[in-house]
Amino acid sequence: MQPDPQAPPREFDFPISSPFAEGLGQSFLDEIPEVEEVDLDGDDPVVEFRRTLGMFPTGVTIITTQAGGQAHGMTANAFMSVSLVPPLVLVSVDRRAKMNSLLHEGGRFGISVLGDEQEALSDHFAGRPGAEPAEARFLLVRETPLVEGAVAHLVARVVRSYWGGDHSLFLGQVEYARSREGAPLLFHGGRYEHVLAGAPVFGALPKERLALLLASGVERAYADGETIVRSGDPGDELYVVLQGAVRIERRGRLVASLGEGDLFGEVAVLDGRPRSADAVAEGSVRALAVPRDAVRAAIEAEPQVAWELLGVLAARLRDA
Repeated sequence: MQPDPQAPPREFDFPISSPFAEGLGQSFLDEIPEVEEVDLDGDDPVVEFRRTLGMFPTGVTIITTQAGGQAHGMTANAFMSVSLVPPLVLVSVDRRAKMNSLLHEGGRFGISVLGDEQEALSDHFAGRPGAEPAEARFLLVRETPLVEGAVAHLVARVVRSYWGGDHSLFLGQVEYARSREGAPLLFHGGRYEHVLAGAPVFGALPKERLALLLASGVERAYADGETIVRSGDPGDELYVVLQGAVRIERRGRLVASLGEGDLFGEVAVLDGRPRSADAVAEGSVRALAVPRDAVRAAIEAEPQVAWELLGVLAARLRDA
């Protein structure tokens, strides 16, 4: 017997007692509203409605829980904060998804906000395996799996669940929250987007063009723990790591780890504005420092370099 698509999921039959203030969560839908016609363009209203909603850019999260000793996860961008006091979040889950039957009142779930380098993991948990298989690694916090490497982690306990048409809405009280510096993965218009500041500029040039820019660089050595540049310093040099590792930190929190061949200070050397992060040597480091005037002179001497830089920036605007 097929379930009635208009009926609320069975999990909502559980009695729920509120740990919060009187009146919160008491306005349950006793009757499911009738479906009304929506004024939309196009032949398929579902497709058009999805396209319209897709114009609202969101972050990308992995919703996780543990059942039977195994971690279960799904990609979701229908996640939102609800309240600071008490700390509440809401996730929307397709009623056809396995996750819908795993979440219930009193149970915990995790939210991992993906970083912009975790596109493959998003596809993996959405059932869209890419050319390179993504391997998910989990942290276990309060018996709840969380995706390693995410820019933010939350663990919440389900305190309310609601009918939401072809989705279920789960209200969770947050019990754990951590975050790190980093660019989040974004979703907009049916495709992934990336925060513009996180994309390379000079590093995306062909090697022969990059060599022209770096020819005037001066090699410098740094001891373990030595600060190469500080937040607020003028953006007057472009750096390339020749040997060792460099930590990029913002307000004492790790943003990125760089190794041999990586560049930093790309945006600062272009616009001349103060640096927004610290660069700290991890162990002995050798780096090439290229003055801003030398970068400008190399671009002026080779107009093709300027044209290719414009191409890189245009690609960032289009794809990132």
